[in-house]
Amino acid sequence: MTLTLSETATLASSATAMEGTFLGDLQAWVDGLPEALQWLGIIALSAIPFLESYTGGLLGVLIGMPFWAALASAVAGNTISVAVLVYGAHGIRSAVLKRQEPKEYSPRQQARRDKAKRLLDKFGVPGVSILGPFALPSQFTAPLMVSFGASRHWVMLWMFISIILWGAGFALLGVGLIHLLGA
Repeated sequence: MTLTLSETATLASSATAMEGTFLGDLQAWVDGLPEALQWLGIIALSAIPFLESYTGGLLGVLIGMPFWAALASAVAGNTISVAVLVYGAHGIRSAVLKRQEPKEYSPRQQARRDKAKRLLDKFGVPGVSILGPFALPSQFTAPLMVSFGASRHWVMLWMFISIILWGAGFALLGVGLIHLLGA
C-alpha cells in the first residue's frame, strides 16, 4: 500500500504532534534517511528489544513506506536479532550442561524458575511466543524458552510467526491511522 498525496500531507502535518517524543524522534530519524535506505533504518529499529517488529512496522507505514516493505523490513530485523539470541542461547546452554553439574538454587531462585517453567508448560512454545510480547520482548522470551530446554528450531518457528503477526497488526494500525487522519 502506498500513500496518496493528500494522505502524505495529512500525515506530515500530524507528525508535528509527535515531535519531541521518543516515537517522534525515531520517526524523524528513519524519515531523514535517504528513501532507498529507510528499510535499513526499519530493520535496525526492529532489532532492538522493546521496539521490535511492531514499532518498525508502524513507523515504516507512518513515514510513507509501502505496507509490504515496512512489514518485511520490520520482520527481518526482529527475526535476525531473535535468531542470533536463540541459537546463541542454545550453544551456551549446551556448553554449560556439558561442563557443570546441576547448580543448587536458593529457595527463592528455585521458586522463580519453577514459575517460569510452569508458564512454559501451560502455554507451550506457541503461546509464549505469541503472547510473550505483552510482557517481555521476544529477544528475552525466546532465549529463555531455549534455556528451559525447548527446541531451538520450534522456538524460532513460533517466534517468526509471532513477529509477523505483531508486525502486521501494528503496520495495519498505522494504515488505519493514516486513513483516519486523512478522512
